[in-house]
Amino acid sequence: MKVDTFRYKVGVAGFPSHPETKKAHVRANSIRRLLDAGQPTIGTHLFLDDPAVVETVGRVGTFDYVEFLAEYSAYSLRSLDDFCRATELHGLGSMIKVDFEGHTFIAQRSVGSGFESVLFADARSPDDVRSFVRSLKPDTPEHRGLFGVGARRHSLPAYGGTPPYVEALDQIVIAIMIEKAGAVEQIDEIVEIPGIDMVQWGPSDYSMCIGRPGDEKHASVIETEKRVIARCHEAGIPCRAEIGTVEDAKYYMDLGVRHFSLGYDLFTLHDALKDGGERLRSAIADA
Repeated sequence: MKVDTFRYKVGVAGFPSHPETKKAHVRANSIRRLLDAGQPTIGTHLFLDDPAVVETVGRVGTFDYVEFLAEYSAYSLRSLDDFCRATELHGLGSMIKVDFEGHTFIAQRSVGSGFESVLFADARSPDDVRSFVRSLKPDTPEHRGLFGVGARRHSLPAYGGTPPYVEALDQIVIAIMIEKAGAVEQIDEIVEIPGIDMVQWGPSDYSMCIGRPGDEKHASVIETEKRVIARCHEAGIPCRAEIGTVEDAKYYMDLGVRHFSLGYDLFTLHDALKDGGERLRSAIADA
């Protein structure tokens, strides 16, 4: 009798069978809402997956979202969950930048943790970009994606697979880095691929792959950046610029850019400590 009662309450799939649990408990996508409304967005980069850093950004109150640089950082699947919990607690949107290798697995698990946007790196061809888009679109006849039912954090306590679940997957903001020579050469085809929501230019990778490592301000790099941004805007795809200072924004605003990611947590920490340490050491030496 106890076994039967337990089975009734838990259900054959191992999840509660109460009618309420069949509803998809999915959070509205705040980045998507801003994009759809034609509003500008401001984010910042985080190398650190510590929720305390996310909370610090949230308390500032001026950023729309935080971007976790998973491509460069150490993290775990559990820390991705905790990262997203912190963003939700403070009303922040969330983006994650993922490696090219294993992008389908990491992108899907990140969305399962609660990330609202995925930034895909290192595309070299239109087929790479199609693979990025397909990895996050729902596995339905209409969307023809690879993202199926998953009982992960973004859908619990429901098992997933409901119409609201499918809709939530379709709302994930898909951002693409254009940073490799192959992608630049085929930019006209890439911008016509359905499902791209935002493009980010990558001058560091581009200058390296054309044989000018570190020469991001070379005339050919600058001109290519302008051409990529213009072509994306012609196709109706918003572009985002990564900037180090507020003053850097004007150059991009003159190119029609209205989406920005300002600064990096580790670089900000480094600069603040370097400045303070040098000034303190100088004051002590002069005393």
